[in-house]
Amino acid sequence: MSNVETVRGPVDSGALGTVLMHEHVFVLGTEMQQNYPDYPNRWDEDARVADAVEKLTEMRSRGIDTIVDPTVIGLGRYIPRIERINAQVDVNIVAATGLYTYNEIPFQFHYAGPGLLFDQPEPLVTLFLKDIREGIAGTSVKAGLLKCAIEEQGLTPGVERVMRAVGQTHVEAGTPITVHTLPASGSGLVAQKVLKEEGVDLTKVVIGHSGDSTDLDYLCALADAGSLLGMDRFGLDVLLPNEQRVATVAELCKRGYAEKLVLSHDASCFIDWFDEDAKAAAVPDWNFIHISDNVLPALRELGVTEEQLTTMLVDNPRRYFEAV
Repeated sequence: MSNVETVRGPVDSGALGTVLMHEHVFVLGTEMQQNYPDYPNRWDEDARVADAVEKLTEMRSRGIDTIVDPTVIGLGRYIPRIERINAQVDVNIVAATGLYTYNEIPFQFHYAGPGLLFDQPEPLVTLFLKDIREGIAGTSVKAGLLKCAIEEQGLTPGVERVMRAVGQTHVEAGTPITVHTLPASGSGLVAQKVLKEEGVDLTKVVIGHSGDSTDLDYLCALADAGSLLGMDRFGLDVLLPNEQRVATVAELCKRGYAEKLVLSHDASCFIDWFDEDAKAAAVPDWNFIHISDNVLPALRELGVTEEQLTTMLVDNPRRYFEAV
């Protein structure tokens, strides 16, 4: 067993229980929020906190013990707010460090780093390690995983720099990794290649959003290389209908890949990328209880066993967080 850092402090990996491996409490554009506070939705701190407590409490009533929240720089991470919420809900929340970009890195890193104008050790690694070892932004909350992204734009210089910094931090600290990917472009394979070049243990990598794909050859290739597949967008039917998501997981279980799958929604209590009412109309099942209420029964109907469900929701997350 290993200790897993959560917002409320370290938790034994064996006590994580049932885990949703990719959820967000909030996804926010903080600069937009500060300058255009009513667009596209009005921000009310107390109301949003209360709403988050209600939604996480509802999720907890379904038997979910832990969520992994890969909200990092670029997605509006603000840990004091998460601490306030977590104090009111009996659930484990694993916070993350890393940087979310599809293209460029923030200007604060353009000129500082190895071989740059201000030649110094990679500041991204320095900051990620501080989040892991000391705590995030002056809090006692330590990051329990690393996050990077690669999208349709591919391995741009900015994306590659972040990904390699994440890989180097993993090698230094042993912290596991999750990667936002776009299956349609095969970017999960690119991420595996880059991270492996940095010495990353691919068994400690979740290839996120793999559930957006029905390409079994692609998915099996990722799993055969060692990584976990994030079947983590249940409810986002606009990207792939629920029936196809469920059928893909069931088929992978039938082929013996249950030990390589983790489940989640990639949902949030609130995300300011969309008008709130329009989002609710477009993706009504994109919430924290859809898997519990709808997906698990559907998987059972397709022959997925209780043992396989436990493997995906309990055993695989536990192994992911345990030290090698």
